[in-house]
Amino acid sequence: MATVTSHGAAGVVTGSCHLLSIENGPSILIDCGMFQGREEDRNRDDFGFEPSSVDYLLLTHAHLDHVGRTPKLVKEGFERNIVTTRPTRDLAEVILLDSAKIMFQDYETHFKKALRKGKEDSVPQPLYLEEDVHAVFALPWRYVEYDKQIELCEGVKVIYRDAGHILGSAFIEISYMEHGVEYTIVFSGDIGNDNDMVLPNLQICKKADYLYVESTYGDRDHKNIDDSIVEFKKIIIDTLQNWGNVVIPSFAVERTQEILCLLREMYDRKELPECKIFVDSPMAQRATDVYKKYVEDLSPKCQKNKEENGTIFDFPLLNYTADAESSRAINDIERRAIIIAGSGMCTGGRILHHFKHRLWNPKNSVIFVGYQGVGTLGRHIVDGARWVKIYGEDILIKANIQTINGFSAHIDQSGLLDWISKIEDLKTIFLIHGEEDKQTILRSVLENALEKKVHIVKADEVVYL
Repeated sequence: MATVTSHGAAGVVTGSCHLLSIENGPSILIDCGMFQGREEDRNRDDFGFEPSSVDYLLLTHAHLDHVGRTPKLVKEGFERNIVTTRPTRDLAEVILLDSAKIMFQDYETHFKKALRKGKEDSVPQPLYLEEDVHAVFALPWRYVEYDKQIELCEGVKVIYRDAGHILGSAFIEISYMEHGVEYTIVFSGDIGNDNDMVLPNLQICKKADYLYVESTYGDRDHKNIDDSIVEFKKIIIDTLQNWGNVVIPSFAVERTQEILCLLREMYDRKELPECKIFVDSPMAQRATDVYKKYVEDLSPKCQKNKEENGTIFDFPLLNYTADAESSRAINDIERRAIIIAGSGMCTGGRILHHFKHRLWNPKNSVIFVGYQGVGTLGRHIVDGARWVKIYGEDILIKANIQTINGFSAHIDQSGLLDWISKIEDLKTIFLIHGEEDKQTILRSVLENALEKKVHIVKADEVVYL
């Protein structure tokens, strides 16, 4: 009998890591993500399985909470095949190298502080270094194309379908034989909220016996994307006309590219007041370069931009900050700047410097355009904090704080219900990648609407299929 054990993204949103063990067959790990927010201490824990025993690592997409512990997996013994799309491989390299750099910088900072106190031995080493990331990409990688079935090994077949979440993202259909009967299990990874701005929409899943599905927004529906775009534009225009600045904490992959598409559209339509726009994130710049490399995988709108203008995202007002000095120079701009910076959940990176210089000014606006994990600074601000501590300094929040969830790269409750309802022969739905209170709501909705068995997966729970 096949089993699935979830060693991450069970009862929480981050740390995606699911081990499929097929009787008399291979051991397949689906994703190996990093825990974030209040769960981040779990990254140093044992995986709960022996990495060297895993035959295949299948990656759904390149977000840190789905690939972030892969260097740790390799460092601890995994040395076999990694299977994914080519864009996911390229984005994973960008994201993992950035992750290693940030962890090493944090280590150096804490080590220096501890050294002055004579407590340097108390500072834990980084989870992994850049050399560990390079070791990941020295392993055998097998690239798949959407909708083309591959034989993973004898008796096990895999198909990647477009998840519409970020470039290269996929939900994975795994078919295997058991006692002469073929079964199919689908791992959704993260599935997209249809908006067609940068990527084609989520594909239909036609058939599965078992479904492991994300539930990040299982308790609610997003605001209509057209309404969200109108709201976004209004905040931008009103703030700039009031001689303020707009700060957008943005994920480097997908969200930044969406924001650039919208700002370019505003520029083309002459909706933007005079301003300067900055992408102040080296990782976002590198990710954008990857998007430019795979134009054929982008939405018709992006392909049209490329065909008509020779570029997908760029326009005259847009500036990419090449180094830390260029980033600091943004602080000298008193008015009419739009600053897109990471990290998306405000857990580090250049966004903190911009918060320090902009949060206290009521003329400025902060637009949150992505999920803010529990325990992160972004979540603290979104939940109504009056002040925050940044680099040891208390900063009073007077800026206009806005959250627009229509841009979410995650499908909402109605979208999940519609997508799952089209799956034929479905026996059981397993909810992962979500907070438990939201999963409880989604379980009730699915059970009532679809009359299917729905199970909320617990951490390290062994599920017998």
